[in-house]
Amino acid sequence: MGQRIIACAAADATPWRLVAAIERAGHPRAGTDAGLLSGIPPAGVAIGDAWDCPADVVIDFSLPEAVPAIVATCVAKRVPLVVATTGLDTHASEVIANAAAEIPILQSPSMSLAVNIAMDLVARAGSLLGRVGSRTDVEIVECHHRHKEDSPSGTALKFGQIVQQAMGQTRAAHGREGRPGARPADEIGYHAVRAGDNPGEHTILFGLDGESLSVNVRATSRDCYATGALAAAAFLIGRQPGLYSMRDVLGIA
Repeated sequence: MGQRIIACAAADATPWRLVAAIERAGHPRAGTDAGLLSGIPPAGVAIGDAWDCPADVVIDFSLPEAVPAIVATCVAKRVPLVVATTGLDTHASEVIANAAAEIPILQSPSMSLAVNIAMDLVARAGSLLGRVGSRTDVEIVECHHRHKEDSPSGTALKFGQIVQQAMGQTRAAHGREGRPGARPADEIGYHAVRAGDNPGEHTILFGLDGESLSVNVRATSRDCYATGALAAAAFLIGRQPGLYSMRDVLGIA
């Protein structure tokens, strides 16, 4: 993702200037020019494990265990932060919430603009179906590449949270096997597929008697996450401290 952000930033209409490209200490690519590594002309910035230059914003696509230290660094340097890392535990979430009192932070389970628009559509569908009161079964199917470590995806869980808030389901089923019996009405079903190099696909199925409604959003490359992260970064620069989301970027009330 770091490579795609660098490449997309170089092609973006916004005049981005890369000032640092951070990896873990001892990474085999340390010292490599970040531009060359990303398939573009040299950027004059070597991959390193720290940064001491001025910056307007930081974009984090790393690992959950790295997030608290990244947040602390940004707070110390008073630099806005886009947190695109998923699978965060309670501690990391608390660190982000506390830091948002000091710097602007944008956190989202997905940087994809299409995914965040789909979340708004799912919220509206859930609200309308919940208002009618007809029996509606909700299943969430997500597909990702073989290397993804968390399951279900953070995006799938966010879709489920949105549905739950709109419709009031009280339990979740993560896959099914054997003879679990008839499906409860207050259940959200989650199903995770891991295969190939799929960059991400989510389907939210609303099943009613005699009809169904599906909201599907699919990434065709990781560039959608890179361009969304750049849009988030551009939005965050100059903002007051606070915790923001992609809804703010898109202007969704």
